[in-house]
Amino acid sequence: MRTKMRLLGFRGAAVKPLNEEAAAELGAELLGEALVFGVGGLCIYLEYLRQAGQSRRREEHLEQTLSDLQQGLERLQRDLDELRAQGHAQGGAGHAQGRAGHAQGSSGH
Repeated sequence: MRTKMRLLGFRGAAVKPLNEEAAAELGAELLGEALVFGVGGLCIYLEYLRQAGQSRRREEHLEQTLSDLQQGLERLQRDLDELRAQGHAQGGAGHAQGRAGHAQGSSGH
């Protein structure tokens, strides 16, 4: 009874002694409430851990996706640079041939 009174906020209150049956009933009630609150607290804690784990996995997945996209972008940039280099190399030779052919065509007239 003293424990219950302390939990309710009554510090210095005098408590009359209870008979054995009332004390056992009150003790069982207090134990039951403590058990319910303990299980409830444990459930909340476990749900928090589950949510934190899901959040962490989601974040890792997003980081992996971003990394894959960055690598793909870098690969595409390299391919574009190679194609541009090939285009300049082929374009320069093609322009030279075109000019030579144009010069021959105009001298034949």
